[in-house]
Amino acid sequence: MRINKKLLPLVTLSAVLVGISGCSQRISALNDTIKLAFIGDDDVKLTTEQVKANPYASIYAKLDDTPRAFIALAFAEPPITLSSVRPTPDALELKWLSADKGMLVTINGRLVRTHNLLAGNLVTVASTQTDPILLGLHLSSTPKTWTRTLDWQPDYHFGYTASSQFNFIAEENILINDTPTQALHFSEMVSIAALDIHYQNEFWIKPNNGQVIKSRQKIAPNLPFIDITLLKPFAS
Repeated sequence: MRINKKLLPLVTLSAVLVGISGCSQRISALNDTIKLAFIGDDDVKLTTEQVKANPYASIYAKLDDTPRAFIALAFAEPPITLSSVRPTPDALELKWLSADKGMLVTINGRLVRTHNLLAGNLVTVASTQTDPILLGLHLSSTPKTWTRTLDWQPDYHFGYTASSQFNFIAEENILINDTPTQALHFSEMVSIAALDIHYQNEFWIKPNNGQVIKSRQKIAPNLPFIDITLLKPFAS
């Protein structure tokens, strides 16, 4: 097995799923018949039937030029603090865990933290404003600007202000595991004025409810992009 020394390849979880029951957590072992190992030099490709047969929420994730991987949901729980991205009341943090113990944490598709990625990690996203991604970019009432602070490592970058401008690109038909899916494509222009850094995130959302079904997001200003495709959504 060859591993890119700069970027952590993402692979499947074959351990646990944590569900929410009130304020408590319930741990269930993943079914032994769903042991999928995807470490290698090629992108993972599951059939629609394989995705449907897996009872757990799942995503594809691809970190820059590393192979695409299939990852199952590990945890679903309320956000750690109500100030992280000013979440909506029903928002949950979804924690996607790789066999390498790398973790992606998302709220409605927005990457809010990472852990144990070799390239570096997004530590905190904090804002007094609700992320437009959580409010639903498909709604005309949703603000199309957002300001927050970012903390990331290595080199201990803390408290940098990031300003975003969201723009509607087009209605598009995209393929989600070979299934044509209607989506609204939005870009997010992000500026870190203190570092003179600018980059563009991309989000594809469902027209009826604003759920992010595909995205390309920069982990942090000095870190790589990650592509995430939602294969099977979490159902509480």
